[in-house]
Amino acid sequence: MPKFFGEKILMRIFIGESDKFGRKPLYEALIDFFIKEGFAGATVLRGVAGFGAHSIYHTDKLLRLSSDLPLIIEIVASKEKLDKAMPMIDEMMGGGLITTETVNVVRYCNKDDKQCVMNEP
Repeated sequence: MPKFFGEKILMRIFIGESDKFGRKPLYEALIDFFIKEGFAGATVLRGVAGFGAHSIYHTDKLLRLSSDLPLIIEIVASKEKLDKAMPMIDEMMGGGLITTETVNVVRYCNKDDKQCVMNEP
């Protein structure tokens, strides 16, 4: 298992469920890109409510079922790997928000591995 602990960057990409890249949902296109580029993993989180730059409220309530719920895609990687990927991510996105923050990875495991890599305190 590669050395994947210590200081890394957490990137969060905020988009809408209806955002597309070509004919594909943007979140799927981004996940496919991260797999192709060899990222360790990515997670897509679906929000129950939110609003963005246009202040339009999107919710999953039955009376106002939205087809554009907020999504957050989270990726943890080295700064260098994210910097290299950023031009393509930028090209794929029509709108949205991207944030980054420094995080300390203390545990990274694959459920099939016999051992976990732990960060020494």
